[in-house]
Amino acid sequence: MVNIIAEIGQAHEGSLGLALSYIDVLADAGVDAVKFQVHIADAESSIHEPFRIKFSQQDETRFDYWKRMEFSLQQWRTLKSRCEERGVEFLASPFSNAAVDLLEKLGVKRYKIGSGEVNNLLLLEKIASTGKPVILSSGMSSFEELEKTVTFLKDKGIDYSILQCTTSYPTAPNNYGFNVISELRERFQVPVGFSDHSAKKETCIAATVLGAEILEFHAVFSRKSFGPDASSSLEIEEIRELVKAVRNIDEALENPVDKSNNSRFTDLKGIFEKSLAVNKDLPRGYILRFEDLESKKPKGMGLDASEFQSVIGKKLQRDLKQWDFLKPGDLTNEV
Repeated sequence: MVNIIAEIGQAHEGSLGLALSYIDVLADAGVDAVKFQVHIADAESSIHEPFRIKFSQQDETRFDYWKRMEFSLQQWRTLKSRCEERGVEFLASPFSNAAVDLLEKLGVKRYKIGSGEVNNLLLLEKIASTGKPVILSSGMSSFEELEKTVTFLKDKGIDYSILQCTTSYPTAPNNYGFNVISELRERFQVPVGFSDHSAKKETCIAATVLGAEILEFHAVFSRKSFGPDASSSLEIEEIRELVKAVRNIDEALENPVDKSNNSRFTDLKGIFEKSLAVNKDLPRGYILRFEDLESKKPKGMGLDASEFQSVIGKKLQRDLKQWDFLKPGDLTNEV
């Protein structure tokens, strides 16, 4: 079954209450996991980090923004407990070794590696030391870079999966990179998926049809809300609809139809398929033409409509009224 991950990211704005609300509505929407980002400003950033997007009137620097996004260990425990109560996995992306230490205290099952950290072998060494599986987001990485990281993880005996991801917010259709889903599977022979930033539910639906086993997307109450990811996120009602669609597609893909056997349609074929009839009064001895024929429900009233070619040019052995069905005994080859 497709694993559906809804990322809260920074949409909680540093508010524990808002973060808890996100967990509740996403659990109600039917996702499998709720993902956070664990930012510890002192460990991962500095006052010299540039503001990639100057979106905040509240934060003087990017460092200040990360500070505002931090939760205490106890708050993180509260969030993880709420996930467990609601039956969804608590998942997180760490952005420092210190964040990994925090997540280990929480007892996470696996790690998500953000696009910007795939080549951070220091962080990957720390995560590998836990022995837990990882999900790699390939957004900024070439195949060559991915090969290096994959080799590193394999040498450590770490199970991994890879997501096709385009680091563009919001992502335009010409940058989705759907073709990469199959390329990743063929190259690495591991579970693959799709990390979406398009703000369109059909993107993940298409990725499911193309074989994505993991889906990840950003969640937000409103795309008009404050935050760097809001414009590339899905709103809650869209997520509900997406989950329903993915579950339906998932079930369909798990139940292939045997097109060589249509026996289950025998009764329906009897209703919807048709028999041959004549469309006008015709006398005995009349030689049938195509223009004299019609097809009428139900099937089995004589000759099947599919046999029309076999009756053209044959002589009637009895008078027929308009709309009478043609029976095999009504015709003779004699002219």
